[in-house]
Amino acid sequence: MDSKKLVKRLIYLILFILIVNFFANEFSWYYLVWNLDMIMHFQGGIWAGLAIIYLFPPKAYSIDSVLKILLAVFFIGVGWEVFEILVNETIARNPFNSLDTMSDIFFDLSGGATAVLYFFKRIMHDSEIAV
Repeated sequence: MDSKKLVKRLIYLILFILIVNFFANEFSWYYLVWNLDMIMHFQGGIWAGLAIIYLFPPKAYSIDSVLKILLAVFFIGVGWEVFEILVNETIARNPFNSLDTMSDIFFDLSGGATAVLYFFKRIMHDSEIAV
C-alpha cells in the first residue's frame, strides 16, 4: 500500500473518531447508545494498528510481525484504559468497572487485528497486480 494512501486513511479515521467522540460526549451518546463505546474502541484499534504499521512497516507477512503489531495495539489500549481510570477516579468520580475495561481492550485488539488483515490483504493484492 502506498504510504500516502495510508496517511490519508489515518487522518480521515482519526478525524472521524474525534468528531464522533466530541458529539458523543456533548449529547451523552455513550449513555444512550449502549454499544457506542465498543464501536469507538474498535475504530481506535484500527487506527492504532494502521499507525503502528505506518511507523514500523513490517518487512514481510509473518506471524512475528502480526504479533508485534497486536502487542503494540494492546499496549496502546492498556495505556488508554489507565488514562480512562485516572480520569474517572479524579474528575468523573465513576467507579472502576473491570468488565468494561476488559471489553475495551478486547475491541482495541479486534480493531488492531482488522487493521492487520486489511493491510496484509492490500499488500497481497498490490503484489499480485505488480507480478
